[in-house]
Amino acid sequence: MAWDYYGILGVDRSASDAEIKKSYRKLARQYHPDVNSTDEAAEKFAEIGAAYEVLSDPEKRRVVDMGGDPLGSAGDPGAGAGGFGGFGGVGDIFDAFFGGGGGGGSRRPRSRVQPGSDSLVRVTIDLEEAATGTQKEIQIDTAVLCTTCHGKGSADGSKPTTCNVCNGAGEVQSVQRTMLGNVMTARPCSNCQGTGEVITNPCASCGGQGRVRERRTVTAKVPAGVTTGNRVRLTGQGEVGPGGGPAGDLYVEIREREHPVFVREGDDLHASIRVPVADAALGSEITMESILGEELNVRIDAGTQPSDTVRMRGKGMPNVRGGAHGDLVLHLDVAVPTHLHGKQKEAMRKLREVSKDAPELVDTDSARSGSLFSRLRQAFNQR
Repeated sequence: MAWDYYGILGVDRSASDAEIKKSYRKLARQYHPDVNSTDEAAEKFAEIGAAYEVLSDPEKRRVVDMGGDPLGSAGDPGAGAGGFGGFGGVGDIFDAFFGGGGGGGSRRPRSRVQPGSDSLVRVTIDLEEAATGTQKEIQIDTAVLCTTCHGKGSADGSKPTTCNVCNGAGEVQSVQRTMLGNVMTARPCSNCQGTGEVITNPCASCGGQGRVRERRTVTAKVPAGVTTGNRVRLTGQGEVGPGGGPAGDLYVEIREREHPVFVREGDDLHASIRVPVADAALGSEITMESILGEELNVRIDAGTQPSDTVRMRGKGMPNVRGGAHGDLVLHLDVAVPTHLHGKQKEAMRKLREVSKDAPELVDTDSARSGSLFSRLRQAFNQR
């Protein structure tokens, strides 16, 4: 009886070559012996390889579509499986697509000395520090080179010896019986962790790892203009690798603390100035400090209206890439008094008497450009 090769790969009989290949790669990753070491997975992996070998060959697929079995010979459904269409075995099919080590013992031992991992720490800074740039001392718990054995892992400085379990191959092989016959599978050697070498006299400080965990202090130079989410890279300040391998990098991620006066938007800064109604009507001036401590004279024009702004070019944050500074945008909040006393009331009465303005319902003809009415109309028209 012919196998259901389409069913094994989970594709329709009308599936394209690309769909067949995609399904095979997905299933092969799932059941490969390096990922799943169970007997059932090994059998499934062999079935997947056989099904792909058949359906990827136009002539063999035609035989299947006609009801035959191109891998069957003299009633033996496993006959012909040894060739796999020019491949040396199921492992060779996997190698052809993934570049990995399938069965067959072709994988090289993993080096005992490996590069270290990158590390990430987060640092919170003030807006002033972001504006000027700063240096931060950071304490991190990380893997450092063992100073006892200097990364060699051996207590007496001797070199690693060949693993007597895998004989230096870094993997051990086993034979699994499947419906296709015997399939050779390989998995990393647990005695040497796949390196093919063992340290006979491990260092007492690091246990043969060549590295130990330690808290240390590093200095990060934070450039001017950084903002929340920016990262500063410190090359070679990450974790030392197994076997005393080269250290990875340390990334310092910036968090910016909220400022009591300024609100940041990119390189621009925003702040609010409370303007008494008399100063808004007659004009005024205020002195303030920029984020860099520079004294600024801000002129408030006569007739200032609520929500007016004053933009001071180049008085915002520096650009982290060295470009021009952003702007400082000052939002003018005209403060109308809620309680008047004595002379204040009298002055307001006199102002009303001499003023020609009076409350009125605003329509299109009477609305001034930039008035609240026109701004409301414009906002609703944009919806």
